[in-house]
Amino acid sequence: ILETALRLFQERGYDKTTMRAIAQEAGVSVGNAYYYFAGKEHLIQGFYDRIGAEHQAAIRPVLEREKDLEARIAGVLKAWLDVAEPYHEFAAQFFKNAADPESPLSPFSPESAGPREESIAIHREVLAGSKAKVPEELRDVLPELMWLSQMGLVLYWVFDRTEGRERSYRLAERGARITTRGVSLARFRVLRPLVHEVHELFTDFLPGMTKLLPDPGRGSTIG
Repeated sequence: ILETALRLFQERGYDKTTMRAIAQEAGVSVGNAYYYFAGKEHLIQGFYDRIGAEHQAAIRPVLEREKDLEARIAGVLKAWLDVAEPYHEFAAQFFKNAADPESPLSPFSPESAGPREESIAIHREVLAGSKAKVPEELRDVLPELMWLSQMGLVLYWVFDRTEGRERSYRLAERGARITTRGVSLARFRVLRPLVHEVHELFTDFLPGMTKLLPDPGRGSTIG
């Protein structure tokens, strides 16, 4: 059913594809389709789950091999681009739905909590397994900011029409370099409040971010 839905989303567009059409093309009854997926939105959540599982498998060699933080970040981001590439043609079809903060397709929605938290956990693992020295008080904050950075890459990728998504891969590499420099600078206590300020900016103003882990540095004294 999911395979059929993804094909129809690509051929007809997300809005014009009905659950009845998906069931007919998949050779199942409409009731059977609804038994497995309550609606089109749940099919997209299934797509998110698939991408997440494929990404988890793709990053294992990178995380086992690399200890350099920049290489780990770049490897994880480029692995996502690799596994997402087959779905690029229909990505823009449902982006307008995902961009709606009230939509269950939004990466900030309660319905997307599972994939979102798994992705943040990947960035937490990226940091923990690197040789970079990450201040204890930033170990929960930085993975969330890294995930937000990845969301920026995903948005760019959706509209990237360069051959082989070449510019998206370049953005992943440059983003990894900048993030690594930021983490390195965060070793200096005088700069740590800035990291907390950025984190608070997102948690206060982005829908769904307030439901993530609280900033452990909020309310603490940073000398």
